[in-house]
Amino acid sequence: MTAVACPGTYPADVLQRAAGIRLIGFDVDGTLTDGHLIYGTDGHEAKSFHVQDGLGLVLLRHAGIATALVTARNSTVVEQRGRELQIPHVHVGERGKLACIQKIAAGMGIGMEAVAFMGDDLPDLATLRGVGLAIAPADAHAWVLDEAHWVTLRTGGTGAAREACDLLLYAQGKVDAILAHGEHP
Repeated sequence: MTAVACPGTYPADVLQRAAGIRLIGFDVDGTLTDGHLIYGTDGHEAKSFHVQDGLGLVLLRHAGIATALVTARNSTVVEQRGRELQIPHVHVGERGKLACIQKIAAGMGIGMEAVAFMGDDLPDLATLRGVGLAIAPADAHAWVLDEAHWVTLRTGGTGAAREACDLLLYAQGKVDAILAHGEHP
């Protein structure tokens, strides 16, 4: 896999896939976070999200590309982050990630070739195999890296999801308008 985060040097096949994406789903732990699970002494869970990833998700929404968070873990923190970013599809405790993404796509009236997914480990593999554009962060497990169409330069939780967002925005010709606006939407 080729890891490219610089516009103008994306592989042609990846750009072709990315140009038609209307929905992108993200695993959370190891993709939007660094994969560490943090529990306080009171039993509450904490996660650290990268602000650039969040802005990337907001930019996608404003560009008309739907987003989804799909995680096998039950997490109120993920639900809270999804609300904060106004992500329309937040699914926690979801073991059947592929079926979940297929249902969202069907509800949107799109085929799976118009869907991207970003994941990092074995629970994401079936979903990555079932979408039009499979993306993995640089530190994904080797099994996932072997299946990904594109691998980010950054690792999970450190801006990798923003790279995926930027790829879609670039492939769909949305970057110039974002840069011309020059501020948060």
